[in-house]
Amino acid sequence: MDRRALRASQERGGAVQRLTLPGGPLDARVAAELTATLAGLVEDRSVRVVVVDSGAGFCDGPAPDLDPDTLVPDPAAALARVRVPVVAILCGSCRSVGLELALCADIRVADPTARFALDDVRSGRLPSWGGTQRLPRAIGTSRATEMVLLGRALDAAEALACGLVHDVHNDPAGRADEVVDELLSVGPLALELAKEAVHRGAELPLRDGLRLEGDLNTLLQSSADRAEGLAAFFAKRPPDFAGR
Repeated sequence: MDRRALRASQERGGAVQRLTLPGGPLDARVAAELTATLAGLVEDRSVRVVVVDSGAGFCDGPAPDLDPDTLVPDPAAALARVRVPVVAILCGSCRSVGLELALCADIRVADPTARFALDDVRSGRLPSWGGTQRLPRAIGTSRATEMVLLGRALDAAEALACGLVHDVHNDPAGRADEVVDELLSVGPLALELAKEAVHRGAELPLRDGLRLEGDLNTLLQSSADRAEGLAAFFAKRPPDFAGR
């Protein structure tokens, strides 16, 4: 088996798609494989949760053969387009393009060894996979400016305190499995629309965001999943969501 290849596997009867990076610097081959695999997930209605993890050390920046500016669409953009919830398991170094990838996950679980940096300016380049835009939205402009301009790294505890990660756990894989269980217990269409409401709404003025929320609510209320959720509630049984 090629240890530098992306590993993709399905779990929970195909409801969970796991993408495992080889760890260390991200080379051009793995980046292209990741982009292509994610593009195939956008219309896959059988997948309800995507998990992104790594063999050892999440992603320590780009390898020498990877020019982040030449890969279009880039893996971070492809990950951001995935409609279902994305859970990232972060350990070791999460730097440069690695952090840009992690920022596109909806839930980020780290272990205590994780360190986070967006220090591309030290190499004479700018982040080009959305880091300068997504990082301020995640942790605020002041902290993001410090990380981008000064190359300041955050340890796991600091990342948790500022909201860059959602949980720090000695067993991040186990904690991520618990998160996946929670997500699978919710109607997939409701999750998809809720994710759209949060991400698209963050880019809109409040009035337009409220209109978007209302439109998505109307769409959900006319769905089979909404009817099944109500029927299950009144029958006091677990719902059997179909994702439509």
